[in-house]
Amino acid sequence: MASAAPTGLWRDREFVTFWAGQAISRIGAQVSFLALPLVATILLRATAFQMGLLTAAGAVPALVVGLHAGALVDRHRRRPVLIAADVGRALLLGTVPLAWVLGALSLPLLYLVALVGGALTLVFDVAYQAFLPALLEREQLLEGNGKLELTRTAAALVGPALGGWLVGLLGGPLAVAVDAASYLVSAALVGRLRVRERSLGPRSPLGRIWHEIGEGVGIVLGDGRLRAVLGTRAVLSLFNAMLEAVVVLYLVRSLGLGPVLIGVVFSVGSAGFLLGALFADRVARRLGIGRSTVGGILVLGCGDLLVPLAHGPAPVAVPTVVAAELLFGLGLTVVNVNQASVRQALVPGSAQGRASATVRVVTSAAVPLGALLGGGLGGVLGLRPTLVVAALGELLAAGWVLASPLRALRTLPPLAEEIPDPEPGT
Repeated sequence: MASAAPTGLWRDREFVTFWAGQAISRIGAQVSFLALPLVATILLRATAFQMGLLTAAGAVPALVVGLHAGALVDRHRRRPVLIAADVGRALLLGTVPLAWVLGALSLPLLYLVALVGGALTLVFDVAYQAFLPALLEREQLLEGNGKLELTRTAAALVGPALGGWLVGLLGGPLAVAVDAASYLVSAALVGRLRVRERSLGPRSPLGRIWHEIGEGVGIVLGDGRLRAVLGTRAVLSLFNAMLEAVVVLYLVRSLGLGPVLIGVVFSVGSAGFLLGALFADRVARRLGIGRSTVGGILVLGCGDLLVPLAHGPAPVAVPTVVAAELLFGLGLTVVNVNQASVRQALVPGSAQGRASATVRVVTSAAVPLGALLGGGLGGVLGLRPTLVVAALGELLAAGWVLASPLRALRTLPPLAEEIPDPEPGT
């Protein structure tokens, strides 16, 4: 376990190693986040609906195997699971540049990469959330989650600009190869960790897996604070997926921005993630977790409302998009740090995977629906009206917090009691 020394987590070698692996892999992921849609838009001439399908494909695995992934993660030590998921994603993404070299690049292949990659990312994210309480003391969770949001920040600052530059220099398929390499680096760093995870004890038969899944679902639905976390995440996922399905098309076709400039816009605007990661812990301690969560939702929703307001030549439109990204990153980071810390504090360590998977399944179910709605509305109403609907919808997420006990929560709740290990053979 990491020491609770007052010097902070940057002095903890195990945590810093884990953080560095996440930073590198997420920078690579941001490259693909930009490169794959640009490959579909520029090389394969995808329509708005096809872009919606591409966004939706990554969320489908969570609907099919999400709950089982949480139960299986809780049956295994989390570090080997993290390594296997990283290696699998590296091999999968390597098929994109290979297909391009062979002249076999196609939209169905991109759908497949998004689909299988979504499954591997699901397993990784569930194990990652379950692993953190083994790495840190409970009182370090807010600080640890805040610093791990710096991982997303580093990726958001460097990744899009690097992605746009690589797409312009090498082309989208070879830019995706950079992401594949980043996952291998992440796997190597996670492999160096020497954290002693909790003993799993005797494993119950696989036939009990639905009972174990039910325990995880019951923990989330049985607590009003966790229900608010679940509802907030679902609403944000739904409407943000609507926005993501069409935003690249809007920037390319409505504003006339090229890959390099799009990358620079997202990178500069993503300084909001940096601000959020640096101050989320302080904001939560000063305003309270509930009030700062509501504030974060209002900030990110208002930020996204600026995107459809961008118009005219690049010198006029670009500052508006940058401001939108700044506000979105700031608000979303505060929300993410608060909600992850609340869930990790309320859920027993032996059920972290299942509770995380429960939240992930519900929120992921919202992603394909939002992506398909975004693609469909983009074709019917146009890109700008669709972006307005998506941003207004994000603001609705604040209602879940305001109508729940989470609204009055100021600090992390006390330790959750462990679920007794199942008896052998039961």
